[in-house]
Amino acid sequence: MTEPTATLDRPGEGDPAANPHHSRRWMILVMIGIAQLMVVLDSTVVNIALPSAQVDLGFSNDARQWVVTAYALAFGSLLLLGGRLADLFGRKPAFLVGLAGFAAVSAVGGLAGNIEMLLIARAAQGVFGALLAPAALSLLTTTFTDPKERGRAFGVYGAIGGGGAAVGLLLGGVLTEYLDWRWCMFVNIVFAGIAFIGGMVLLRGKGADGPRPKLDLPGTVTASGGLFALVYGFSNAEHGSWGSPSVWGFLLVGVLLLVTFVVLQQRVRHPLLPLRVLLDRDRGGSYLAMFLLAIGMFAIFLFLTFYVQQNLHFTPIQSGLGFLPMVATLMIAATTATSMLLPRFGPKPLLPTGMLVAAAGLFWLSGIDVGSTFAGGVLGPLMVTGAGIGLAMAPAMSVATLGVATRDAGVASAAVNTMQQVGGSIGTALLSTIASNAAASFVVGRAPAPQLAAEAAVHSYTMAFTWAAGIFAVGGVITGLLLRPGVPSRQPATAAVHM
Repeated sequence: MTEPTATLDRPGEGDPAANPHHSRRWMILVMIGIAQLMVVLDSTVVNIALPSAQVDLGFSNDARQWVVTAYALAFGSLLLLGGRLADLFGRKPAFLVGLAGFAAVSAVGGLAGNIEMLLIARAAQGVFGALLAPAALSLLTTTFTDPKERGRAFGVYGAIGGGGAAVGLLLGGVLTEYLDWRWCMFVNIVFAGIAFIGGMVLLRGKGADGPRPKLDLPGTVTASGGLFALVYGFSNAEHGSWGSPSVWGFLLVGVLLLVTFVVLQQRVRHPLLPLRVLLDRDRGGSYLAMFLLAIGMFAIFLFLTFYVQQNLHFTPIQSGLGFLPMVATLMIAATTATSMLLPRFGPKPLLPTGMLVAAAGLFWLSGIDVGSTFAGGVLGPLMVTGAGIGLAMAPAMSVATLGVATRDAGVASAAVNTMQQVGGSIGTALLSTIASNAAASFVVGRAPAPQLAAEAAVHSYTMAFTWAAGIFAVGGVITGLLLRPGVPSRQPATAAVHM
């Protein structure tokens, strides 16, 4: 990794007086938080509604997975493009277009009369989400200029990023049980409408200073194609064999396209993702932390949901409520870490410690069995894991965009979201395969029985928790070696070249 270089575009950019959003920054944070919550919870809110939607629309089990995958494919593959478009054409327009588009296609999805319309709507949500998410994070980066205030803002944002998926499970259960599965789509109109009005009123935009650089088309094609192939390959691995050409073939194509992308970024005049954004030890370590955290978080939300519903017989609403203690500790840790600890100690002690704490929580959780209760076997580990994730994730988000030149804020923010999306896809495929193999191995040589099936299922969950804990532990060691000691000396580039 290269050593830090000066990143402020010109004198005065760190001055709050030069920031047109400074006086309304806290209201902007509320608006951005609502938009971020909508994007994050949409990855899980539909999961609870799928059985009801399947009965209503009459689609197959094979088609059911695509309701989730369509969103992930479009979102993950287009994030870098969405981030660069925000840099080129303005963050306010990107933010507002993303919100309006997301609301419109959510309405289409809620009115869907067949699976084809629902899948198109979900894919379109991913497209507009890929424009919205980087714009939201880059607006946060360029709005909060004071280090202490920035810490508080990123604490809130990180807590939403970490806890939004759990909120989605609860919201999906409430809407499906008391209203209709279609409200899992319609609810986005409410979120998007509030954030859109706030964006129109609060955000200020102005044109770019000087000529606007051209969009890197070769980089866009190779990056989007490579990310699409990776996410698609891992999605196929979740339900098939790793030896299938639809898995390893797409993974190989994805890797080749991304290698080509890296080569191109060193040669083009206006790269889609300037390597200066990545080749910094603190930012690189933060991106890696986001990637590994996403892998491990998948194990918590998926397999623990299975456990509490199938073994503890929780309803969907009870399942969502069961995650709230984790959300609480995550939010407390996230806000404390970024507002109090990060400005004082820097990222080096926080990210590794958070990942190791989360690893300890998951190792503890792997001790559950068919006789465990929620209070005795799940609650404590879940709260510890949430605290560890909050301690690592919120500072990682902050440091990943700290010191980035204003012209690169959008694509740097997109890289954060990309790490999360790809990490989640890998976690889905890898941990599902591990769990499936563990369940199959557990029943070998034993007489079939309902008790054996229950024990095999719980064994598969605990194996997934153990592997996720190991991933967190390795991430803690690597980030501890990679991050620089001390508080980063660079101030974020905050003046809006063109909001």
